[in-house]
Amino acid sequence: MTALAFLDAAPRFLFFTGKGGVGKTSVACATAVRLADAGASVLLVSTDPASNVGQVFGVTIGNTVTPIGSVPGLSALEIDPEQAVQQYRERIVGPVRNVLPAAAVASIEEQLSGACTTEIASFNEFTDLLTDAAWTAAYDHIIFDTAPTGHTIRLLRLPGSWTDFLNEGKGDPSCLGPLSGLEKQRAIYAEAVAALADPARTRLVLVARAQQSTLQEADRTHTELAGIGMRNQYLVVNGILPDDAVGADALAASIHDRERLALADMSEALKALPTDRIDLKSSNMVGLTALRSLLQAGDSPTGSADVSLVTPDAPLSALVDEIAAGGRGLIMLMGKGGVGKTTMAAAIAVALAERGLPVHLTTTDPAAHLADTLHGAVENLEVSRIDPAVEIQHYTDSVMRSKGAHLDEQGRAMLAEDLRSPCTEEIAVFQAFSRVIREAKSKFVVMDTAPTGHTLLLLDATGSYDREVKRQIGGTMHVTTPMMKLQDPAQTKVLLVTLAETTPVLEAAELQEDLRRAGITPWAWIINNSIAAAAPDSPFLRARATNELAEINQVQARYADRLAVVPLLSAEPVGIPALRAVAEGQLAGYARVSSSHQSSTRVP
Repeated sequence: MTALAFLDAAPRFLFFTGKGGVGKTSVACATAVRLADAGASVLLVSTDPASNVGQVFGVTIGNTVTPIGSVPGLSALEIDPEQAVQQYRERIVGPVRNVLPAAAVASIEEQLSGACTTEIASFNEFTDLLTDAAWTAAYDHIIFDTAPTGHTIRLLRLPGSWTDFLNEGKGDPSCLGPLSGLEKQRAIYAEAVAALADPARTRLVLVARAQQSTLQEADRTHTELAGIGMRNQYLVVNGILPDDAVGADALAASIHDRERLALADMSEALKALPTDRIDLKSSNMVGLTALRSLLQAGDSPTGSADVSLVTPDAPLSALVDEIAAGGRGLIMLMGKGGVGKTTMAAAIAVALAERGLPVHLTTTDPAAHLADTLHGAVENLEVSRIDPAVEIQHYTDSVMRSKGAHLDEQGRAMLAEDLRSPCTEEIAVFQAFSRVIREAKSKFVVMDTAPTGHTLLLLDATGSYDREVKRQIGGTMHVTTPMMKLQDPAQTKVLLVTLAETTPVLEAAELQEDLRRAGITPWAWIINNSIAAAAPDSPFLRARATNELAEINQVQARYADRLAVVPLLSAEPVGIPALRAVAEGQLAGYARVSSSHQSSTRVP
């Protein structure tokens, strides 16, 4: 077996974190399998709202510990935010349901309907795993497949944040619906902080790809988590193109050179960490055979060099043309982290602006870096980011000026304490989101949204607001709420971005169903970074490209009303010229699919 530094004398708790799409779940699952194969008792836990651990193992895993029958000694658990919230809400509301008036109970339930409650409910389960020795005594190792970087930093900061909040007092009760019961958690949170900071118990594994953006994200994560006491850190660079896969293929050679340059340029802080490098495999990381191969050296391509790599004739430019014909509106790009939403959003925004249309490009993703992607300016294009810290300050100042103006000194102090609650971020970011939506009346607003889990929480907050407005106004007046705008295809176009791989396609399909249940129908799909569409010569890349064809066929035949396929490029799409090439490139293609999704439009 390949010796790996991050598995040397592995402690009880192993956290895997990194930018979305770097392969955290695959590496975490492969690690769990290796430890279990070696005779250890292992619990694999996902704290990601968009978890796909069950998909990797081919079994259904829920909010209860589930043995993985094919791997003796291995069990798994997915912390399902919705189930956690239901249980948390019932613990609070249940005792008073038949005691308080119905209106009061409804008010409490409404307070417990937003993202703040989701966060607290999931966090309570997370801390139990760190601190409840009796419950977890049966396991030698507990492996956490954590959420993408923005969520992870927030999640791991919560033990200290909530302890500080409790030490300072809870203040005014206006936000106490979600915070009920936190006082009794004080000792548990303190123990969770101690466990996270103890190198004998906890190891943090930063997972990255050999790409500048993911290594920069790993560096930021390293600094931030070291700052809260998690200093026992290791680096895993996943998915490196093997040297023997390059040959005479120009695309493979450019990828190889780009990866080597990114590794050479990574920060001194990352270079100082114990580091493992894992080669890219020719097959998808689904199933036990694939998982066991991931941490091994070498690979034998399973595809055939003779397979015809025919992909749809579907350029992104055709989608942009149809969008541009509307003259204005909200364009939202959604999908799993790491599929290229930021790049696609920037490419679409640049293409619309260069058609002479006013465009506002913005993001709600805490891990997105639009300025780095654009690396320049374009006429007609405004760029912004909904920064939670800035929005919290704006919201706090506004509340203190309005509500605080009518309070005495003690009342203002209590209000200020209340506004230091983590619940404030939910309200502040939602207000900024609503503000941006309003701009779409007169221009194009292209929104690079957060990864899937974040996006659904954001839309849930929008839906809660929508229900509350309708309840308050009754039938007395007409009002258009943010959710109503999202549900109107004339005002909003949702584009789902994915990769031609099993897990990203499944997650995008699940997101589409979630959106449809909320009355939002995705307008188009974008398959990004397609190796098949790039038509490589390398046998290794052709093996991966062959695996893509079935996924592209499934998207076109079953899911997408409109489709764009964007090829993997030899250079990273950074800068205005590169983004222009992404939108206008001749290698990509566009196809409009009938609503019945008949097989006549399948990929050959």
